[in-house]
Amino acid sequence: MATCEVCGNDYDLTFEIRTRGGGVHVFDSFECAIHQLAPVCEHCGCRVIGHGVSADGRFFCCAHCARTATEAGAELQDAVGTA
Repeated sequence: MATCEVCGNDYDLTFEIRTRGGGVHVFDSFECAIHQLAPVCEHCGCRVIGHGVSADGRFFCCAHCARTATEAGAELQDAVGTA
């Protein structure tokens, strides 16, 4: 059994997530993984669970937040595949 690094639960069904940077994280639920690893919207502060939107080099949860927080006419890009 392993221990979730967020909540400390000792659980027999934990799972590992390996990041591109070489980090290895152990969680007992997707909720804990999201809490630890999901990026935060630069406008509203919510965790970005889906694709998100990139605008002017910044990351947002949705087009509304991106439009609200950037200058008019900023190019919005679906963040899938962006590094």
